[in-house]
Amino acid sequence: MDISLADVLIHIDENLSPEQRAVVEQQLRGVEGVVSVHNPDDRPHLTIVEYRPDRTNAQALLEGVRGRGVTAELVGL
Repeated sequence: MDISLADVLIHIDENLSPEQRAVVEQQLRGVEGVVSVHNPDDRPHLTIVEYRPDRTNAQALLEGVRGRGVTAELVGL
């Protein structure tokens, strides 16, 4: 069984505290189809999400972040 995966880069405009970043990461990990979330400490404005496009899409991931009151946009990969 082949599973197709996609990556998207989400740019977060604000300076979030480590706690706020953790909440955003947790929210993204809770989306069905999300395989991994990476938000490096040395680039806190960038979040890379790997996901299954048959389960969710980049726009839904972005809306999930924005739903937390965070200003963000898709950069893409």
